[in-house]
Amino acid sequence: MRPGASSERAVILAPTGRDAAVAAALIREAGYFANVCTDLAGMMHEVEGGAGLAVIADEAIKTADLRGLMRWLTDQPSWSDFPIVLLTHQGGGPERNPDAVRLGQVLGNVTFIERPFHPTTLVSVVGSAVRGRRRQYQTRAILEDLTESESLLQTALSAGHLGALELHLPELELEASDTCKRFFGRKPGEPFSYQELQASVHPDDRPRRSEVLERTIKTGGDYSIEYRNIWPDGSQHWVDVRARAVRRPDGSIKSLVGVSSDITARKVAEIERENLLAQLAAERTALANLTATLEQRVEQRTADLMKEVAAREKAQEQLRQAQKMETIGQLTGGVAHDFNNLLMAVMGNLDLLRKRIPDDPRLHRLIDGALQGAERGASLTQRLLAFARQQDLRAVPVDLRGLIQGMIDLLERSLGPRVALRLDLPEALPPARVDANQLELAILNLAINARDAMPDGGSIDIRVAECQASSDPALQSGRYLKLSVVDTGKGMTPEILKRAVEPFFSSKPLGKGTGLGLSMVHGLAVQLGGALQLSSAVAQGTTATLILPVATSAPEVDSPAQKSHKVNRSAVILFVDDDPLIALSTTEMLEDLGHHVIGASSGLHALDIIRSGRPIDLMMTDHVMPGMTGIELAAASRELRPSLPILLATGYAELPEGAQLDLPRLAKPYHQDQLRDRLDQLLG
Repeated sequence: MRPGASSERAVILAPTGRDAAVAAALIREAGYFANVCTDLAGMMHEVEGGAGLAVIADEAIKTADLRGLMRWLTDQPSWSDFPIVLLTHQGGGPERNPDAVRLGQVLGNVTFIERPFHPTTLVSVVGSAVRGRRRQYQTRAILEDLTESESLLQTALSAGHLGALELHLPELELEASDTCKRFFGRKPGEPFSYQELQASVHPDDRPRRSEVLERTIKTGGDYSIEYRNIWPDGSQHWVDVRARAVRRPDGSIKSLVGVSSDITARKVAEIERENLLAQLAAERTALANLTATLEQRVEQRTADLMKEVAAREKAQEQLRQAQKMETIGQLTGGVAHDFNNLLMAVMGNLDLLRKRIPDDPRLHRLIDGALQGAERGASLTQRLLAFARQQDLRAVPVDLRGLIQGMIDLLERSLGPRVALRLDLPEALPPARVDANQLELAILNLAINARDAMPDGGSIDIRVAECQASSDPALQSGRYLKLSVVDTGKGMTPEILKRAVEPFFSSKPLGKGTGLGLSMVHGLAVQLGGALQLSSAVAQGTTATLILPVATSAPEVDSPAQKSHKVNRSAVILFVDDDPLIALSTTEMLEDLGHHVIGASSGLHALDIIRSGRPIDLMMTDHVMPGMTGIELAAASRELRPSLPILLATGYAELPEGAQLDLPRLAKPYHQDQLRDRLDQLLG
């Protein structure tokens, strides 16, 4: 058999005698292969090339240098134990020959045969050696297969980025590959015990991992779990560990052998995907809800927009109405002022004419009729001025409860027996800041309107209550009193209610009303700093509510009226008015009273007269004049003559703030008796 890695040939070294030839013949005859060597070096060459055994005569190596042979035997692979058959002389066995013992220790796997040997013995020994060598070759093949399998396994683990581990039981000793250690944040070669592995597991995952491990040890089933571990640098990672039980011959579990992998990237992706899916589900749910309620929300939004549009239109309508009423008020005030001047001339001249005509009853009746008509015209102008908020008011603290109680007789006579009057007047109400006379007239107007709305009779409630204004655009924030007149009459339609306070508008039959009652009440309320609120429905009656400001001081205590002292002396009076008709009639009335009159048609003209040094006892002036108003004239004249009495004669209340408190006033139109009394007060 040729040399080779699996050669079973016998290499024979017996340089003396015929031992080599005999041994070779016997071995070949037994069916084995044999090669004869002449020296130790040749034998070593043959052995290194591949052989099953060596047959050596002891005399060939007894004195030879065996270091090369010993080195080759020492360097054998783990599977190899090269057999040697040592031929000794008779009696030269290890039992009696120390040299044989030494050679056996040096050569290792040695079998001794004493010469002369029986052929059967040699063949038997050689056959045993060949069979042993053959088993060594088999072991080598197995080891090579194992090595290759281990290499393939390691390659597979590396390709799959897997780390190997083994947990020995029951001592819980851990063996982990460098790759496995890396998954737990450890460096290659760094110690990594089972206790360190346990400590690295995330606290939230420890109970679950312990439960899976205990179940595997108890049942012998596969171990499979994913959990988080915390590296020494504090970072968090995910690992997937899978293992199976390895059992002892008695069936008990020896260890758990398995692999681990780092799944941090996958778990992060899964968590992000789950979050995205949850977000997508939430968005889908929200979209579904949005879709389900879209029609409802559109309807709601449309309704809200319609309300906003209606509210805006209402506000715009209120603004247009307010602007309209303001324009009408300005026009009405101007007309009333001019009408007052005309009535002043008519009434003044009628007063003088009545005193100078013959004592004819018929003529006196005609003049009285003319005066009554003029007075009715004056009353009409007062209502127009009240609507225009330009009437002359004396707003003082007034006890509303006492004022209304004092009107009970007048109200009952005006309402008649078919209308029941009921009062709700709480005690301890704060005083209102109003003009008592004008307020009485307003209450009477409201009561008469309510009576006219109940042709078949009914009831009227007059109520007073305190209220607080905070967000009403028509009122300043503060305390107010609500004076309500409530009837059970036929009520008003929405169209009539919108125009109720317009001047000259009336729902009464022709000739039954002037259309100025509610206009006057509205103007009075606004001029006092309050408001008039109307609410009504057809067949359900009407409620008219006057909102009046609360006074900051107590009501004035009534004192006995002082009698004016009649002045019998003639006074020099400077009379200033730009209207020739009024100037003529008033001058006639003053001279008829015995006074000397100096006329002036403007404020500048009057100042020239005052500067001239002429004696003047009193100056009587109109307010609205071109160039200089009566207030401006009064201020300039007081600088020249501080003690000069001044009387302001006007029916127009649009005066500078506070100016009306400094000057005594005479309201137009006036009678001669009213003029005389006012002059007597100033000249007395």
